Amino acid sequence: MAKGRFVAYYRVSTARQGRSGLGLEGQRAAVINYLDGGRWTLVAEFTEVESGANNGRPELAKALAACRLKGATLVIAKLDRLSRDAHFLLGLEKAGVDFVAVDMPNANRMTVGIMAVIAEEERRMISERTKAALAAAKARGVKLGGWKGGPKVDGRLGVEAQQRQAQAFAVELEPVVGDLRRRGLSLRQMAAELTSQGIQTPRGGQWSACAVRNVLLRLEAG
Repeated sequence: MAKGRFVAYYRVSTARQGRSGLGLEGQRAAVINYLDGGRWTLVAEFTEVESGANNGRPELAKALAACRLKGATLVIAKLDRLSRDAHFLLGLEKAGVDFVAVDMPNANRMTVGIMAVIAEEERRMISERTKAALAAAKARGVKLGGWKGGPKVDGRLGVEAQQRQAQAFAVELEPVVGDLRRRGLSLRQMAAELTSQGIQTPRGGQWSACAVRNVLLRLEAG
């Protein structure tokens, strides 16, 4: 049974989810259900709308500050969903505040510290495997240099010409995204990994989950 003062922290991956409440409503319901039945006060709530390429957590910083100022416990709905996010976990472990995760109520600062180390090591291994996949593709004769040099799809061309260029780009990228899929990465994680490797989108920008999905759909369509 929950007692005391709490600050809730929620996180959604996209602005659309933040506006629609998709995912947010479920997290808030989990928190309220956990707290229900005791003598508790929810003194503040913070929602992080985080894109795949953004490693900052301004709302988390505010939530942790509120906990320290108000003598409250941080409560989050799902720690397992963030278990591969080293930045989040390290911030939580070093915050010096008490916290509770609804889905892992027995987790503590030591648990989170261990999870952060594992997450960081996993990210390093994924990066090394991606570099190896790029090197292997280059050895097979796949030209990789153009991925870092600017847009691959010329917006001045007609729709059909743009589609042909986008399809050709997807084929060139297939060895890399294929390796990321075999590693079991989500679309968001694949987007972050492609961005971290300096690989640009067909139009020369940074990757999002939607952009990765478009590439995969083109490859599946042949």
